[in-house]
Amino acid sequence: MEEIKQRAHKIMMTNRRTCLVSGVSDVLSFDLSEILLETDQGMLMIKGSDLHVNRLTLEKGEVDIEGKIDSLTYSDVNNYGGKGESILGKLFR
Repeated sequence: MEEIKQRAHKIMMTNRRTCLVSGVSDVLSFDLSEILLETDQGMLMIKGSDLHVNRLTLEKGEVDIEGKIDSLTYSDVNNYGGKGESILGKLFR
């Protein structure tokens, strides 16, 4: 049986202006005030103002975010339809 290897989930924030997030599976939505990420540790909602996704590398599971970051909030991935399910599957379940 093949063992599933989980990536390390890490957040590195500098002066609430830039943020590097690793362990990202998918970017579900983003706009200037909110970014919703699916991570290996659950759903992560980043709220702030003038938020921009500067770099997205899903192969490595990394996202670079810039803007004024006000909050980071986690919720369980189980509440959103399960890990690995597409955004359409989550919407229409």
